[in-house]
Amino acid sequence: MEFRTVIPVESSLHPMSRSQKIMAFGSCFAESIGAYMARYKFDVDLNPFGILYNPLSISSSLCILKERRLFGETDLFRQENMWHSFAHHSRFSHTDLQACLTRINDRIIQSSGMLSRADWLLITWGTAWVYRRAETGAVISNCHKLPSSYFCRERLTPEEIVVAWRSLIADLLQLNPALKFCFTVSPIRHFRDGAHANQLSKSILLLAADRLCCDFPENCFYFPSYEIVMDELRDYRFYDADMVHPSEQAVAYIWERFGQCFFSDRTRQENEAWEKVLKLLHHRPISPDAGTCRNFAEQTLMKLQDFHRKYPAFDVSKEIESLESFMKNR
Repeated sequence: MEFRTVIPVESSLHPMSRSQKIMAFGSCFAESIGAYMARYKFDVDLNPFGILYNPLSISSSLCILKERRLFGETDLFRQENMWHSFAHHSRFSHTDLQACLTRINDRIIQSSGMLSRADWLLITWGTAWVYRRAETGAVISNCHKLPSSYFCRERLTPEEIVVAWRSLIADLLQLNPALKFCFTVSPIRHFRDGAHANQLSKSILLLAADRLCCDFPENCFYFPSYEIVMDELRDYRFYDADMVHPSEQAVAYIWERFGQCFFSDRTRQENEAWEKVLKLLHHRPISPDAGTCRNFAEQTLMKLQDFHRKYPAFDVSKEIESLESFMKNR
């Protein structure tokens, strides 16, 4: 007997591979999946503007990358001895103006080049609620704890999201006709909006994503991370202590289901083999004896080299270099 609702996930006709270039944008859930992609050695550029939650902020960030528009002093503001950008997460903020601009512009240059060659864009929308600057009406990505009187808050409609993204997707496909988009809605609930408002927000995102996938059926696809958490993992043991964010176990399960959808049998086999090597790399011998540690490092290095011969697509040069350096100093 089956005591849960399993969300069906079909294998994509366009599998992702480690040879492809992938960019991920969106909420902290995108950070979790992006971290898994980096862990398994995919060529991924994760959140070049930091964590973004609403569809318009994400589309604006992609437009900046597409145009390779660099930031200047007038694009920043100073608050409590820190320089910030309304288009960026606070991880780009700095006490020094030039240091802040360097962080922002270096990443724009890097990610703009990546966008022109990308095979996949992974887009995770978190909320349909946006904040606009009261004086200009422009949608911002981060309030940076400024007073609420500086902003107007509103909920987007599906049509507003679709209009912005339809134009953006068409422009990006003109530059790169083979580009693929994977849309997903973050399963993280925004309970500060209230339970009902959160559901309305998620529904708007789902409707907009579905419309875009219908408009661009050869290039846009949907992955049901929201539905998997809400239906398959409908138990609070799959949540963190805040009862809002998915637990590590839940994120690992979503990654597994994501692989079932977008990875080939070969890629999944490589991932399983790499996971075994990772456990060795993260293992620390119980005995502090130098000989024991060196012997363990030698055995691990041999297995790592065997793995690389079997799976040459994996770049394990840093791990090999680290082990060799460790052995030299022992």
